[in-house]
Amino acid sequence: MVTKQKDILVAPSILSGDFGRLADEAKRIEESGADYVHVDIMDGHFVPNLTLGPRALAAINRATNLFLDVHIMIYNPFDFIERLVEAGADRITFHFEATEDVEEILAYIKKCGIQAGLAFRPETSVEFVPKFLTQCDLVLMMTVPPGFGGQKFHSEVVEKVRYVRETCNQYNIRFGGKIPKKGETLPPFLIEVDGGIDNITAPFCIEAGANVLVAGTYLFKGIEMAEGIQKLRACGEK
Repeated sequence: MVTKQKDILVAPSILSGDFGRLADEAKRIEESGADYVHVDIMDGHFVPNLTLGPRALAAINRATNLFLDVHIMIYNPFDFIERLVEAGADRITFHFEATEDVEEILAYIKKCGIQAGLAFRPETSVEFVPKFLTQCDLVLMMTVPPGFGGQKFHSEVVEKVRYVRETCNQYNIRFGGKIPKKGETLPPFLIEVDGGIDNITAPFCIEAGANVLVAGTYLFKGIEMAEGIQKLRACGEK
């Protein structure tokens, strides 16, 4: 299990920030000591909401040197990959439920020279996950239905996180979906959780095996951001 503070990565979700001050919000995230800027892109069809697009992502990219963790909640994700890569995405995570071409899209994102992630809604069976663990760099387990910030944490997803981590451990799947060669040491596989994450819910996710925490409302509206990031990382030591 993940138990060390240094193993926990924190990604403030700029969706909860001030859209009129995206550059300033990106700088605040960086100055607060975060690991990533989490950017949600929605099409109004896969989820009932519209948010940022490639131009906004490019503006965020110009404002920060942080890793841009881009989560797309859109149908036909293939159509947006090149534009998001050009705008500065360092990882694109798309939804298993949004396409029938999961393996092809994962391969294409990697071909573009960035990391590929695969997201799952809370209601999706966790049994679909293992097939893709060696093909992606990260699995995102949504702990709320995608589409809106400020929702209540779905505790039943914790056991799904545990199943994914145990599967990674069973087959020795490590960082980047790689299985280490003899004598090679690699960091743990990245399991991200997103939705209702705060200092109360984070310990349950971390104990189950999550090591990337996306937090929006908690960091932007509930606490001073730098303090909140430290509190989330410290949950890995409980």
